[in-house]
Amino acid sequence: MVLTGYRQEYEGQVLELWNRVLWTDPINIGKFRKQALFDENFDPVLCSIVLDDDRVAGFILATRRKFPYMERGLEPDRSWINVLFVDDPFQRKGAGTQLLLDAEKKLAELGAKHIIFGAYSPNYFFPGLDCEHYPGAKAFFEKHGYNSGKIAYSMKKDLHGFRLSEEALAKKAEAEKKGYRFINFEYRYALDLLEFAKTQFGGGWKRNVLISMQNNLAEDCILLALNKAGAIAGFCMRMIDGNPMRFGPIGVAESERNASLGGILFDFQQAEMTKRGFYQLFFLSTDEPGRRFYERHGVTVFRIFTEYRKDL
Repeated sequence: MVLTGYRQEYEGQVLELWNRVLWTDPINIGKFRKQALFDENFDPVLCSIVLDDDRVAGFILATRRKFPYMERGLEPDRSWINVLFVDDPFQRKGAGTQLLLDAEKKLAELGAKHIIFGAYSPNYFFPGLDCEHYPGAKAFFEKHGYNSGKIAYSMKKDLHGFRLSEEALAKKAEAEKKGYRFINFEYRYALDLLEFAKTQFGGGWKRNVLISMQNNLAEDCILLALNKAGAIAGFCMRMIDGNPMRFGPIGVAESERNASLGGILFDFQQAEMTKRGFYQLFFLSTDEPGRRFYERHGVTVFRIFTEYRKDL
């Protein structure tokens, strides 16, 4: 087996192997190029393959920021293993270890002090490690000194037959008595919403809103909650990756979290989705409090991811 840098002549083999080994996370060439090769922080030095007689036996993509990400900046201490996989016949024969140790060495030489598996914003393939579907990967990373951390949940809901409940309508009416209004996004709120998303939740949320506006999708995909002063109290959106069924993010200002605004926004986003003919709702990552919130609204967990990281 020979370790070498990534070359596009092996692109087809890499994708074929990805879809065979990472069978719960299939990918096409467009997504691969967009989220890997065309990511602004892509570094060919940190992307490698293992060859066996000109056959791709393993692949790794690692990342360290070269360009600042919103208010997070360069995050100079952080780095990521975006994806790592090895063909079945070459597992437990040193191919994965060779790929990982080479990437760790290069990341350390670039100044990284921590490595995180997945969870690279904004172009992550996975919010963590799916230990249920890839138990061998769990054992592999733990063997190499990676420690488990926070849990993230992927969730979904079937919207066929969805209708607003009497409870949802009553909560909305009660909020409206207090002066709240719930509207589809209008561009006169554009700058206010961008500032709200950044101040309340961070640059990643602002970026999602900004892309929706840039693509002229915001009026169709974003809902706002306004307080009695007419200021933004909360919002929710969908389609952050171009998939109309992908929900989120959703957020309410800390000072406004006593009027069920999050639940109201979520219920009415579901209604808006069914009006447009979208009968499935899903999102890739929420935490434990988020899981409990969504389960109260009939959303179920379909995958669980665990954060894995290592200090260099």
